Amino acid sequence: MAVVGFLRRAWRRLFLQFVHPVRVVVVAFGSALLIGAVLLSLPVAAESGTGSALVTALFTAASAVCVTGLVVVDTAGHWSGFGELVILMLIQLGGFGVMTLASLFGLMISGRMRLRTRLLAQAETKSVGPGAARQVVLGVVRTSLLCEVVTALILTVRFATGYDEPWGRAIYLGVFHAVSSFNNAGFALWPDSLVRFATDPWICLPIAVAVLAGGLGFPVLWELRRQWRSPRRWSLHTKITLGMSALLLVVGTVVITAAEWNNDKTLAALSVPGRLLAGFFQAVMPRTAGFNSVDVAGMHTETWLSMDLLMFIGGGSAGTAGGIKVTTFALLGFVLWAELRGEPRVNVLRRRLPDDVQRQALTIALLSVGVVIGCTWTLLTLTGFSIDKVLFEVVSAFATVGLSTGITADLGGVGHVMLTVLMFIGRLGPLTLGAALALRSRPRRYELPEERPIVG
Repeated sequence: MAVVGFLRRAWRRLFLQFVHPVRVVVVAFGSALLIGAVLLSLPVAAESGTGSALVTALFTAASAVCVTGLVVVDTAGHWSGFGELVILMLIQLGGFGVMTLASLFGLMISGRMRLRTRLLAQAETKSVGPGAARQVVLGVVRTSLLCEVVTALILTVRFATGYDEPWGRAIYLGVFHAVSSFNNAGFALWPDSLVRFATDPWICLPIAVAVLAGGLGFPVLWELRRQWRSPRRWSLHTKITLGMSALLLVVGTVVITAAEWNNDKTLAALSVPGRLLAGFFQAVMPRTAGFNSVDVAGMHTETWLSMDLLMFIGGGSAGTAGGIKVTTFALLGFVLWAELRGEPRVNVLRRRLPDDVQRQALTIALLSVGVVIGCTWTLLTLTGFSIDKVLFEVVSAFATVGLSTGITADLGGVGHVMLTVLMFIGRLGPLTLGAALALRSRPRRYELPEERPIVG
C-alpha cells in the first residue's frame, strides 16, 4: 500500500507539473502552428495547385496564429480560397486563444496577488474558480463576435456600394478584414494592403476602431461595458491602459503625420483630410496590426524609429495586441518617477504598486530588449540590409505587428525561420513569462544581510 501511495503521489506531482498553464499555452499554440503549416503546404491551399515550400507555409501559419501579419508571399495572389480560409481560421484561433488564456491568467494572477481592483472579472465573480473561468471564456467569445460582426457589416456595405463588389465577394472581404483587424493580425487581400483605401474613412476608420478595441484587452472592454458611466470606479489596470493608449495614439499621430507631411512617397500625394486620416491610421497600426494605408518602405528613417518604439510598447494586456504592453511601459515610468522624487514606495492613482509587480515589469522589458537586440545583430550578420530596416523587421515580428519596410521576402530561409521563432516568442513570451513570474512568487522565510553596491 505504501508503494501504491508513493506512486500515486509521484504521478499526481508529475501530472500537475506537466499541465502547468504556461506549458499548456506553449503546446497549444505550437500545435496550432504546426497543423496550420501542414494545411498550407497542401497543393489545394495554393492558387497554382502545387504545394508551397515548407518554410513559406510555416512562416505564414506562424504569422496568422500569432496574429502578426508579416508575409513572404502575396496573400491573395499565392493562396487559394482554401488557403485563405485556413489563414482566417488561424487568425481567429490565435486571437481568441490569446484573449481567453491571457484573461484567465490575469484572473488567476489577480487572485494570487489579492489586488481586488486589478480585473473586473474577479470583482464580479468574487472567485477564481471554474465559474469565473467559464464566465471569462464566454465573455471573450461574445465580445469578439460582436466587434467582428459590427465591423464586417460596415465593411461589407462599403465594399458593395462604394466599390461595386458583388454582395458575396463583399461579405467575404468584410468578414476577412473584420477578423483580421479585431485580432490585430493585419492580413489583407490586396498586394498593397490598404493603400488604395487611404482616403476612405468608411474603410480605414472601422478597421482602426476594431484594432483599438482588440488591442485594449478583454478586461478593459468588460469593465467599460459594465461601468462606462463611472470612471471613478474603474480599476487601476483600466485607467492605466486607457490613459497610456490615448497618449501613445495622440503622440504617434502627431509625430508620424508631421514627419511624413511633405514626403512625396507617403502623405504628400494626398489631400489635407487624406493626410490626417492616413497619419491617424498609421499611428493606430503599431498597436499591433500590420495594415498600412501608405507605403511603409517610402517613409523617412525617423518615422521608422518612432514606429519601432510604438510597436515595442504595443497594446493592452489580455488582448490581441503584442509588445511589452502599455501597462508594463507605464509601470516602469511610474517606478522611474518615484525613484527620481526619492519616494520609498511607488504610488499610482491612490494605489500602491507591489514590489513584485515592479520586478515583473522590469524583467519583461529587459528580456524583450535583449531578444530584439540579439535577433537584430544576428540578421545583420546574415543579410546585407541596413540596421534601420532590420531593426524595424525584428521589432515588427517580436511585437506581432506585421508592418514591414519590404525586406521580409528577401531575408532568406534562415531569416524566415528566425522571424517565425521571434513571432512565436513575441506572442507568448510576455504573456507566459508574466504569468509564470506571478504564479511562482512565494514568501521568503528569512532575509540576508543588506549591502549596497555602487550604482552609476
